[in-house]
Amino acid sequence: MPAPPTPEFWARRGPVSSLLQPLAWGYALGTSARRCWTQPWRAPVPVICIGNLVAGGAGKTPVALSLARRLKARGRPVHILSRGYGGSLVGPVLVDAARHGAAAVGDEPLLLAEAAPCWVARDRVAGAKAAIAAGAKLLLLDDGLQNPHLAKTLSLLVVDGGYGFGNGRVLPAGPLRERLAPGLARAEAVVVMGEDMAGIAPLIAGKTVLRARLAPTNAEEVAGRKLVAFAGIGRPEKFFASLAAAGGLIVARHGFADHHRYRESELARLQAEAAETGARLVTTAKDRVRLPASWRARVGVLEVAVAWEDEAALDALLDRAGDG
Repeated sequence: MPAPPTPEFWARRGPVSSLLQPLAWGYALGTSARRCWTQPWRAPVPVICIGNLVAGGAGKTPVALSLARRLKARGRPVHILSRGYGGSLVGPVLVDAARHGAAAVGDEPLLLAEAAPCWVARDRVAGAKAAIAAGAKLLLLDDGLQNPHLAKTLSLLVVDGGYGFGNGRVLPAGPLRERLAPGLARAEAVVVMGEDMAGIAPLIAGKTVLRARLAPTNAEEVAGRKLVAFAGIGRPEKFFASLAAAGGLIVARHGFADHHRYRESELARLQAEAAETGARLVTTAKDRVRLPASWRARVGVLEVAVAWEDEAALDALLDRAGDG
């Protein structure tokens, strides 16, 4: 099932957030207890975790893709571990784009498998053992900061500079998956994606900070063109802003729930809207893998990659983690 849209009240404190605060205390207590009662398994190879503290998109998947490619360029046999959110397979299973679709393994693993072998496993320890048996010498754990079962060598916390930590409250009163202080304490470094518009800096003082941004790699395909844009990601407005920054002329924009599975009728309506305005349909790479196969050639994609402000600092962290 797709994730529900991000509630607007998660961005700032107010009466609805305050009303839900007792439930948030219970959620935070349960998360803390789960961590205290779990003895993590320590893999015989380094484990690098890419995670975040908020529900919804922060840029973890592009960061994971970037790190996988950098590690491979250093000759490290890296495998990626994913829970496979939105997919039906429990795993462990090695993702094969020729056999698997988003309904089976989720959308993010299909993208991650383009960079390195990617395993879907609800049980992260079982996934780690399967990857190691298949030759992995380093594991990249996607979205695993809150998972206590697998010990990490290095944890990177990804934060969207435009959204930050929202109203600073835990689910369901806010977007946080756990309290801010313990989550930050487990991260060796914070990756701030984009300009800090949310006042993150004071909250992460004392942490190693890596600054990065998402940069379009095929801006020429959208620049100056009329577009009907749609996206089912954590924060669709980020995608629309990227299109505009790349020179796209957006005549209509449609946001869907994260991991939304598109129906033929929805896509037909979008196509009709594009035809009426002389525009082209465009979406994200993550959305494209969830489209019916017959639609993929008919919808444009804005491809993005992570541009790091200080690549040397990132490589130094990776090298230290890679040494175990």
